[in-house]
Parts: sequence; C-alpha cells; structure tokens
Amino acid sequence: MGNVVFKKLYPQDYTAAVSTRVSNALLVGDIFGMILVGLICDRFGRKVALVGTTLIIVIGATLGTAAHGAHGSAQGLFWFLTFSRGLTGIGVGGEYPASSTGASEAANEKMIKQRGPILVMVTELMLSLGGPVAVSVFLIVLSAAGEEHLETVWRVCFGIGILLPITVFYFRMRMLSSELYRKGAIKRHVPYWLVLKRYWKPLIGTCGSWFIFDFVVYPNEIFSGTIISSVIKNGSIKSTAEWQLLLGVLALPGVFVGALLCNHLGRRNTMIIGFGGYVVFGLIIGCAYDKVTKIIPLFIVFYGLLQSFGNLGPGDMTILVSAESYATPIRGTCFGLSAALGKVGAAVGTQVFTPIQNGLGKKWTFIIAAIFGVAGMLVTYFFVPDMTGVDFAEEDRKFMEYLAENGWHGEVGEYPDEVTLEVETSLLARKGRFDRAGVTEDTTSTQRIVTIYYGERPSSLILLWRGLSLPYLLTHRGSLHPCRP
Repeated sequence: MGNVVFKKLYPQDYTAAVSTRVSNALLVGDIFGMILVGLICDRFGRKVALVGTTLIIVIGATLGTAAHGAHGSAQGLFWFLTFSRGLTGIGVGGEYPASSTGASEAANEKMIKQRGPILVMVTELMLSLGGPVAVSVFLIVLSAAGEEHLETVWRVCFGIGILLPITVFYFRMRMLSSELYRKGAIKRHVPYWLVLKRYWKPLIGTCGSWFIFDFVVYPNEIFSGTIISSVIKNGSIKSTAEWQLLLGVLALPGVFVGALLCNHLGRRNTMIIGFGGYVVFGLIIGCAYDKVTKIIPLFIVFYGLLQSFGNLGPGDMTILVSAESYATPIRGTCFGLSAALGKVGAAVGTQVFTPIQNGLGKKWTFIIAAIFGVAGMLVTYFFVPDMTGVDFAEEDRKFMEYLAENGWHGEVGEYPDEVTLEVETSLLARKGRFDRAGVTEDTTSTQRIVTIYYGERPSSLILLWRGLSLPYLLTHRGSLHPCRP
C-alpha cells in the first residue's frame, strides 16, 4: 500500500522510476544481507547472526519512520527512504539464512519426520501472514487517522514495524546453537571449491527455483495495490486496501496445503505442483484478462489462487529444500546464496514489471508468470534434490568423509578434536582398516579413549584431548596407515 499512498501524496514526484527505486532498495539490501549473514552464521554462529540482523532491522526501520527530505524536499524524502529501506533490507535478508538454518537444525534434532512441516510453519507461514497483517494494520491506522492524514498513516505503520524485532531480541540473546552446528561447524579454512564440486547441482536447483519464484511473486505483491486500484476504477485507498487484504487471505491456504503435502509427496513434487498452479491460473487470468477484470470478485479469487499455489509449492519448498540440501558447515552460506539469487529475480521482476505493463499490457504480467511457471517445473525436476526424511547428521557425515577423501583436514566443530576423531575413525572403518571405532571420555582427566574393534576384539589407545591427530597415533601405535584419499 505504500506505493498507493505515496502516489496519492506526491502525484508529480512519485514517478514510476522513483517507485521502482524505493521498492528495489529493500531487495538490494536483502541480497547483501543474505550473502553476508549466510557467511556469518556459518563462521561465527547462528546466534551472532540473529542478534545482528535484529539490530539492523530496528535501526533501518527507525530511520525509515523518521525520514525527511532537506527543506521538505519530496525527492530528498524518497532518497532517505531508499537508504533506510536498503539498510532494513540487509537485516531482513539476513533473517533468511540465520532463522531458517537454526529452525531447521532444531526441528531435525527434535522430530526428523516432521521437520518439513515445522519449518514451513515457522518460516513461510510467518512470511505469508506478514502481508495480511500489514494491510490490517494499515486499515486500522487509516480508519483512525483518515485519508486526509496519509503522511501520519504511513509513518505510524512504519513505526509499528519496529516493535516485532524488539520483542524477539531478548529471546535471541538467550538462545543456544544447535548440537549439529556445535559438532559440524567449519570456522576456518572452509574448502569452498570442494563444496562447489559436491553441491553444484543442488545449487542450480535451489538458486534457480528461488529466482523464478521471486521473479513472479515479488512484483505481484509489491504492485498488487496498484493492480487492484487499476481494476476497481476510481476506488478509494481504503477500498483498495480491503481488496488487497482479501487477496492476502486467499493466498494463505496454500501454505498449509504445502506443509501437509511435503512429507507425503516429497519436496520436489510439491514444488512442481505449485509451479503448475502458476501455469494454469496465469494463463486463465492473462488470456481472459479483459473479461475477468470486469468481475472484480472473480479477478481477486483467481489472483488469490495464483498466489496460493505459489505459497503451496515454491513458497514453502524453496526455503525447505535450501535448508535441507546442504551439510551443516555450509548450510547458511548455501542457503544465503540461494535466497540472494531469489532476490535478484525479485529485483529484476520488479524492474521490468512496469515496462511490461506499459509496453505489452497488464495481461502479459500474468502470461509471463505462466511461462516462468513452466521454467520452474523444469528446474525443480532436474536439479532440486528431495531430502524428505533424511537426517542432517547423515549428510554431515557424508560431507566430512568427502572432505577427508579429497585431502582436506581442518578443525571441525566447536570441539574440533572430538569431531575429527569421529569422522576419521568412521572413514578408516569404512575403508576396511578396522571394523568400527568408538570414542569415550575419561572423566578423571583431559583424555579421549579411542577403542578400535577388529571383529569383536577391542584394542584401546589413549588420545590426549589437545594432542596429536588420530591418524598420526594410529600410524605410530599400530599397523594402520594415515587417513589419506
């Protein structure tokens, strides 16, 4: 609704170019935040990332609420908003990798089978609720202040947006990192080339599907007020907001349906169904645009179903598959990269939305959504992995063995000696050097006892907590060779 309000307040100054710049500022900030915070939450911890993003959001939103142009300049105001929204975007973008990685790891530790639905409920549901809640707040403030005080309306709405991040700040200060992160973090000398070699295909899938989804959904969300106001003809701001609220509510059922389907059909198939909805309803609205828009309730229902299928498929699943497809040490980085490519798609979609409307006609925004729906189905089918029910710990183990097989030996986890023991003994056992190995703690001293089994016959070695690496000790205390690829 911000675009509608600013257009009403500043009809000469709030041009299409200014509208796009102010809208895209948040997206550009998102991209920087996703990449930067994705790296931070892997290298410094999930808690550091979450606390940092909260502070940035509060500062950016506060600046946006107080935005003014020099000497009352409208252009100065819009440049101020561009800066403050960009800063807010860094925090908002950082929330994606920081929150999603922490939530997915916590869900994995508590209930692996329900990890998907839980993650959808705490991430995509909150994102989808944000639209209707924001419009509801806008309607309440508008009703209280009146349409003759629109500047008060938008500033109060911006200010209310500061409250939520403040309320969660205390809880984030008290949170702990997941056990998966404490055991699997790689904070130094991250082998990014080996990561790329192992995960190039999932990266194409998560980055590509998120790019396509955001290319379609973001301009339709940002400019939905403009689209609706052009359809209802001479409607008031309040009337436009009410139709937009209905549109947001109609999109919500898709979130719940996606959460229900993701375990039964799998992540990949659920995403394909969602992209298929873009094809069906994009073509219905686009091809029959002139007729459908004459019946406003019908147009809103079809528009809502288009967005609901977006939530059902790529809306729910892009977050889920981006959290599940990668090992814990690089989950935040790969998630942040995937989300950032999505926001690149959002920025591109927002940038071309108005030229498409003006040059080809409004119906083509929906036809292009259908075309991108087909592309999304293809990318999902060929590149998105389906990790339904797979324990994160299992993927972490495979990733560590892959690194060791390729000659990488570095510190892993917040207790690197213990994790290195577990990984390297597992690898040696898998290569047939011995049957299995266990690591136990001698509570009376700072030692680890490594028990190696040849069949059922145990042979124990004492390893100092901060002493030599396991492969070195095995080489010098027994007949085994160092762990090498």
